[in-house]
Amino acid sequence: MTHPISIVAKPRRAMVLAAGLGTRMAPLTDRMPKPLVPVGGKPLLDHVLDRLADAGVERAVLNVHHKAEQIEQHVASRSRPEIVISDERGLLLGTGGGVVKALPSLGDAPFFHVNSDTIWIEGPRPNLQKLAALFDAAQMDVLLLLAPAATSIGYDGRGDYTMAPDGKLRQRGECEVAPFVYAGAAILNPPMFAHAPRGAFGLKSLFDRAEERERLYGLRMEGVWMHVGTPEAIAKAESAILQSAA
Repeated sequence: MTHPISIVAKPRRAMVLAAGLGTRMAPLTDRMPKPLVPVGGKPLLDHVLDRLADAGVERAVLNVHHKAEQIEQHVASRSRPEIVISDERGLLLGTGGGVVKALPSLGDAPFFHVNSDTIWIEGPRPNLQKLAALFDAAQMDVLLLLAPAATSIGYDGRGDYTMAPDGKLRQRGECEVAPFVYAGAAILNPPMFAHAPRGAFGLKSLFDRAEERERLYGLRMEGVWMHVGTPEAIAKAESAILQSAA
């Protein structure tokens, strides 16, 4: 599969979703927020922020809710990227509403959107750099990083999307199995939020709208994605990280 190479500048800002309750990661999340759960020697959040810094991101907006003060303390001394806190302690806004609240700090240019608990082993070329090189704002509202469902560590679902040769995505039907799962990283185009709902809502509704407009695209990641959703999944992820470093 080949894609046209975009000449759009690399995203310099990012939204990191760090406000979730992390209920499936209990009992660890009884005492810390999920983004600070350590995997492979450092918190999940640091894996994400380090990748963003390496990709040239200058500002990362973190939304916070559950045990927010711990996250604020953890990132207080960080300079790459610059951290801006979007406070949702009063009301948890969901994956979509959280982005809408943060838009003034994200600006008008396309930006990275990353779940704070997503983690992967890189392939030959860093995946965020590949996303940035491929993204074309004229054609795309959303560019998702996708992992093969069958080979992702800790994932046992039926996949999320099928992908056409040109990269356009179609979501899995109710009784279907799809080859790709959303790996928790994307580039989003700010105009897609022009008619977004107010208050709390899920970002998936905007992905669906982009699909209807044929502006939802995907990129198959290089390397291995690890779904770290439960305490039991941590050991599998750490084993994979150790093997990759051997």
